[in-house]
Amino acid sequence: MSGWWMRAGGGARRTAAGPGHGLRTRPRFRLVALPHAGGWPSAFRSWWQVLPDDVECVVAQLPGRGARINEPLVNRVEPMVDALARELAELEPLPYAVVGHSFGSVLGYELTRAMETKGLPPELLAVSARQPPCFPSEPPFAHLRTDAELLEHLTDIGGMSPGLMDRADLVGPSLRAIRADLEAMETYRRPRSGVRVPILALGAVDDPVVIGDRMHLWSLETSGGFAHRTFTGGHFYLYAPANAAAVAALLLPGPAAPLPAAPPDPLPGVRAGHR
Repeated sequence: MSGWWMRAGGGARRTAAGPGHGLRTRPRFRLVALPHAGGWPSAFRSWWQVLPDDVECVVAQLPGRGARINEPLVNRVEPMVDALARELAELEPLPYAVVGHSFGSVLGYELTRAMETKGLPPELLAVSARQPPCFPSEPPFAHLRTDAELLEHLTDIGGMSPGLMDRADLVGPSLRAIRADLEAMETYRRPRSGVRVPILALGAVDDPVVIGDRMHLWSLETSGGFAHRTFTGGHFYLYAPANAAAVAALLLPGPAAPLPAAPPDPLPGVRAGHR
């Protein structure tokens, strides 16, 4: 795999082909996954267990984490997306869907725009636990918090174990990656044009970070179909095995009905809002 993508689960698993043999299942579909701020590819571990053997899963591996732990961090969306799109386009052609969680939704949206420009669009974009770009981040910015304040916030939303609050030696590298991703997300601004592929907006009704009523406004970002689904499980609901299985079923090709056409833009002037 490339430096920016890690292949895991699904089509990366091997199936038995007789005693002592193993054959890679030929993928029929690819799931392109982008984790939350500071997230490692292992954030999608629960997904690897629920995907069919003929579905390949590739997860973004950004600098400063995983096998790239010692590489310089990137704190802007554009260079991340440029690299992700370039290396995704080099993979073996397959029909695919994009799913991004929290900060990963921003990357997933811009990655979809970039891949459309290359003539290699996904079949579906799923955005999870992140308000649409018509509500840009506003002060006070999370990336400017002290380490103690950021740790407290992460603990409150379930992104950090309370037992790590006093272990700066362990959480230091993670905090630096989280802070860089948060800065990228909080300096990001809505592009002039959206995407043409359908969007599926996903969220949890008990998410303490995202204002759920805003999720339907992702419909403004596509000229294709749009649907909205809700779950329970807090801000990181997407990684719970049951939710992973349910969302994966919505993303993979099958007999499910297509997403309905996006409604007319109800708020054409919306450009700003609160976190």
